Amino acid sequence: MSYTPVLTAQEVSDYVHGVFSESDVYNWRVEEVRPGEISIVMKTGQRDIRPGGTVSGPTMFALADISAYLLILAHIGKVALAVTTNLSINFLNKPEPGELKAEARLIKLGKRLAVCEVWINSGDSDTLVAQATATYSIPPR
Repeated sequence: MSYTPVLTAQEVSDYVHGVFSESDVYNWRVEEVRPGEISIVMKTGQRDIRPGGTVSGPTMFALADISAYLLILAHIGKVALAVTTNLSINFLNKPEPGELKAEARLIKLGKRLAVCEVWINSGDSDTLVAQATATYSIPPR
């Protein structure tokens, strides 16, 4: 099924930064919005590193959640009250500090629920470091 975005990468970024001023703490940017998909990059810093020198699980979890939220907003518009109802993540490999790249795609976009899948890679590597499935509740319009 093909889903058509209603917001551009810049529009969804500007909206979320305007509604959630704290969102800047995660240092993310939307690279691209495509039909049913989005690409997000998060630059990790010292606060994101766990003992052993790898990016922490909570940081990857946050990226998965942010990516799902941005993907859904890009396709339904400016609906700040869409909320996570479930997020399940699999940590697969240790990511190196630096940039994390997330690719997310819509599995289902209904009137009340949206389901997406997120794949996270470390930097320019093709090695998958995490995979997540997220469900969001969409408020009635």
